[in-house]
Amino acid sequence: MIPNISNLKYTDKNNFFLLAGPCVVESEKGVFEIAEKIVEITDKLQIPFVFKASYRKANRSRLDSFTGIGDLSALKILEKVKEKLNIPIVTDIHTEEEAVIAADYADVLQIPAFLCRQTNLLVAAAKTGKIVNIKKGQFLAPSSMKFAIDKVLESGNENVMITDRGTMFGYQDLIIDYRGIPEMQKFGHPVILDLTHSLQQPNQDSGVTGGKPELIETVARAGIAVGVDGIFIETHPDPANAKSDGANMLNLKYLEELLASLVKIRKAIV
Repeated sequence: MIPNISNLKYTDKNNFFLLAGPCVVESEKGVFEIAEKIVEITDKLQIPFVFKASYRKANRSRLDSFTGIGDLSALKILEKVKEKLNIPIVTDIHTEEEAVIAADYADVLQIPAFLCRQTNLLVAAAKTGKIVNIKKGQFLAPSSMKFAIDKVLESGNENVMITDRGTMFGYQDLIIDYRGIPEMQKFGHPVILDLTHSLQQPNQDSGVTGGKPELIETVARAGIAVGVDGIFIETHPDPANAKSDGANMLNLKYLEELLASLVKIRKAIV
């Protein structure tokens, strides 16, 4: 199932769709470098692509963690990417006020996993008329996402997607329960698998989230084989020096090889 997003290309190719980009807007130059490379790859492989970058990181382990370059500056950079590359944009929101502000720039408003039960936030996002991508809480069963979806639908917006980003396994690890993908697809909306956040190792003693990026290809192949509608990947040309979530991001130089292998799997199962 492909979402109805303005400027989304290749929707008739029977492929999975992709949400990808850096964790957060670090600079205009960096954002364009990543976006242009992903456009090049997805045009070649005919994958529907939505560019992802947070304009602000509100959920951080430590007070001194990087949160952004300034909301308006980051949103204007995302607007330039959208207009110059003719691609849709997805970004995170955290409050009702942010929903209204971000809706002027983004095509998809993303609800972070920790906030997926926040009724007022879901309602505010729904009322913008934008597509709402709700990340499944690490603490929720897949079946419980029905109630998050219902909050958007009952607010007059039928444009909703769900993203699985793993489930807490102890204090410092996550697992992916692939049974949840077909279970959530029964709700009748696109289901996305977040490959990179699902491999996080949160709550480290250092206050910096860890990760297992070497397993990205493994979990990606399994997700496509199960039949997920879309995949979510955070990627960066230099993850070791990324200002947020570098420990679990995919190095941009590996993205084309990964996506090409996933397209082959997709073609084999449909």
